[in-house]
Amino acid sequence: MDEDFKKNILKTGTTILGIVCKDGVVMASDKKMTAGTLIMGKNMSKTVMINDYTLMSFTGSVSDAQKMLKIVPAELKLKELRARSRPTVSQVANLVSGILYSGARQSGMIVGTLVGGFNPDGSTELYSIEPAGSALKIEDYDANFSSGMPFVLGLLERQYKKGIGVKEGVELAKEAIKSSTERDVGSGYGIDVFTITKEGIKKVVDQVIEPNFKDKQ
Repeated sequence: MDEDFKKNILKTGTTILGIVCKDGVVMASDKKMTAGTLIMGKNMSKTVMINDYTLMSFTGSVSDAQKMLKIVPAELKLKELRARSRPTVSQVANLVSGILYSGARQSGMIVGTLVGGFNPDGSTELYSIEPAGSALKIEDYDANFSSGMPFVLGLLERQYKKGIGVKEGVELAKEAIKSSTERDVGSGYGIDVFTITKEGIKKVVDQVIEPNFKDKQ
């Protein structure tokens, strides 16, 4: 990855994460939107349903993420119409990878993504696509290049266990996001958590953090 990517990635502030479970995938994110040291929003949805079988989380430039939210659903719909069948999660990840690879080199697009979904056979998968376009299938957990990544990965390395269920994964995701909001200045104001199983995609947690001022005892 070149120096421009490294510099820009370090300026982005957010926490996204994905956890692979025995019966599905859990994806989560915080709600704070920043521009450098300025807080621009407190209720930003960083994990978004692209269609009824795909979920994406974004870190990086908001404008680039919004552009991806327009391009990816349209391209997937075209693929469905041409093939008369819907793409697999792997094919979705490869599509996103190609868009990011081209965008990064042509227009300086800076956005990292986690792509999760369920396949036509009901199996679930999670992929991490870094801003330069390389895609990696995740077998356990990942936080892409979000600023909360060091805090998230530090907790998950100690608490994640292979073969955990989705229910445990949701609680682990909540704790991981809480850990990042405690120490990462670019993350905060709430938690969104989604589950992906053969039954579909569900938003299972939507929490906000409200300030509470108390007199010092």
